[in-house]
Amino acid sequence: MRCPFCMNPDSQVKDSRPTEDGSAIRRRRQCPACAARFTTFERVQLRELQIVKKSGDKQPFDREKLASSISIACRKRPVSEDKIERLVSGIQRQLEASGKGEISAEDLGELVMEGLHALDEVAYVRFASVYREFREARDFEKLVTGMPGGEEEDPGPEPKDTLF
Repeated sequence: MRCPFCMNPDSQVKDSRPTEDGSAIRRRRQCPACAARFTTFERVQLRELQIVKKSGDKQPFDREKLASSISIACRKRPVSEDKIERLVSGIQRQLEASGKGEISAEDLGELVMEGLHALDEVAYVRFASVYREFREARDFEKLVTGMPGGEEEDPGPEPKDTLF
């Protein structure tokens, strides 16, 4: 594995262990040239997934890009990196299990929205505002009122005007 600091082509594995969900192996490495330490993750890749953009362009599925997008939506929220990692792993497993080699960006976005809705509603709204290209405050209002618990409650009948 190439050292990300000095670009030395070799590194030594100092520690290996599975991730909490068992979907990857975490390896702590050290560069013999500059002595820097870094972490790598080894995962099984069942097939090459292609994401088909709205424009029709195709690009390889990028797990790190997905994790970064979810992390940005969860920034300053009580969501641990471990939960984000599990969400990313779950989405990747769903994509691979679909049996499709090409996934539309829209389908991927919907999977992320489902996962974020279950994880953190504020992160869900943040992601939705970018994914659905919100233009005005009304767009937020529509999304929030459509969420469970987001509807305005019926105050019930008017109280009667009595003194006693």
